[in-house]
Amino acid sequence: MTSPILRRTLTTAAAAGGTAALILAGAGAASAHVGVTPDKTSASSYALLTFAIPHGCEESATTKVAITLPAELNDAQPTVNPNWTAEKVTEQLAEPKKLADGSSITKRTSQIVYTAKTPLAHDLRDTLVLSVKLPDAAGTTLNFPTMQTCEVGQTDWSEIAKDGQDPHSLKAPAPSITITEAAASDGHGATATAATHTEQAASVTDSGADARSWAGLGAGVAGLVLGGLALLRSGARRKAADSTK
Repeated sequence: MTSPILRRTLTTAAAAGGTAALILAGAGAASAHVGVTPDKTSASSYALLTFAIPHGCEESATTKVAITLPAELNDAQPTVNPNWTAEKVTEQLAEPKKLADGSSITKRTSQIVYTAKTPLAHDLRDTLVLSVKLPDAAGTTLNFPTMQTCEVGQTDWSEIAKDGQDPHSLKAPAPSITITEAAASDGHGATATAATHTEQAASVTDSGADARSWAGLGAGVAGLVLGGLALLRSGARRKAADSTK
């Protein structure tokens, strides 16, 4: 007959396993699209945007990725990736644009085009990182329509959700981020979020935010399993002690 302690342990482990499975399934679904993960989103901050290229077009290898910058951004600095060459595409503005420091510009970077030195196989992934200065526009969503060109075919990740529409319902959504309120200052000109530097360093690696999420999930599940085993051993010892009395 199963003891109450064992039943509780098995029930807890089953619930944890089910939750982990749902999280893993959601993570897998989310990674199916070309997406962007910012290391920060606060208004007027400098941010690293990590674009994930999870697969090719159908079964074809990726040869080029063209990221279009929203009108709110004037420029972007590509981070070096040894697997790709990067090129800035500029556009002439219809009229000069005045900047916060009082100066004006007549051109802006409209697109960053990455070309693969060797086509990225369909079953491999890579990340492309841009450094940008976010505008002072909390609450604004910035969309980055991205054209993924493959050896055969291409995918235009440019669909933008309408008001009230779930972006996950789109077949080929454009990568996007939403700007948040400016971060509080610690009095020394630095933001109060000490984790920023760690996140920034991690986001330029090949693993990016996805790897951090998977690692955290794995550690949580492992902790639940170890806790369940410890509870089982404790119950067994108490049962053995009671039988000797």
